[in-house]
Amino acid sequence: MMHASRPSSPTLSAQRVTLRAGARTLLDAFTHTFYAGEIWCVAGPNGAGKTTLLSTLAGLLQPSAGHVELDGVRLAEWPAQPLAQRRALMPQSAPDAFSASVLDIVMLNRFPHLTGWGWEREADREAARAALDLLSLTALTTRDVLSLSGGERQRVALAAVLCQDAPLLLLDEPLSHLDLHHQIDCLEALGQWTRQAPRTVLFSCHDLNLARRFATHALLLDGAGVVYAGSVRDVLTPALTSRVFGYPLILIRDGEHEALIPAPRTSHESTPNHDASAT
Repeated sequence: MMHASRPSSPTLSAQRVTLRAGARTLLDAFTHTFYAGEIWCVAGPNGAGKTTLLSTLAGLLQPSAGHVELDGVRLAEWPAQPLAQRRALMPQSAPDAFSASVLDIVMLNRFPHLTGWGWEREADREAARAALDLLSLTALTTRDVLSLSGGERQRVALAAVLCQDAPLLLLDEPLSHLDLHHQIDCLEALGQWTRQAPRTVLFSCHDLNLARRFATHALLLDGAGVVYAGSVRDVLTPALTSRVFGYPLILIRDGEHEALIPAPRTSHESTPNHDASAT
């Protein structure tokens, strides 16, 4: 049974979640709670389980062990429509099967909020236009989605999940196909969106320096069962990232700015950062 009342902000909790791919353990008894106002980067090498973890946290995949809760209720107990009103998932790719305007594609994500005959209201159109405006896509409103470049289509996909107005966003590689300028624009938009209301974002990303700049927290998966969780500066350190990615990284500084860069293997740091929690 669903609880009669729900908190206004989402609380996502993984309870001893274990994920496996064949005989390989990707995540082992992972327990953590994600709170409103946090922006989490999910990082790790290819095949470490980032997509699997996001899909599990969204309720699309069942973990090998453990369970996931949203607002204190197991995901398996949530009816589909209320769950879609509380969390939105942006997959790595969503091929377009038919011709439609950008505005219509974005408004598809308003479906969880439609009532009666299912016709869009003016409030739904306003939500779609606001999401497009936040990502500087207003000029594309009437464009056929099939005519867009890969980067434009990626930004439209992000606008669609924002339009869904769920306070929990799970984004799988939202920066793929984007140039640096639009990567920064999208991350700034997510930060603004998170500050507008009690909201939580988890996104997978390969650019550790963008993650260090825009995320508040990080999950670093090693693909062998271990995950480091904590503030982004405590997790995305030279020691931990070198260990997980199997290549030596060093941190360089220019005033207040920092960046992780590859280093000769002889300078590989081996001391772990004990400020991050490993599970």
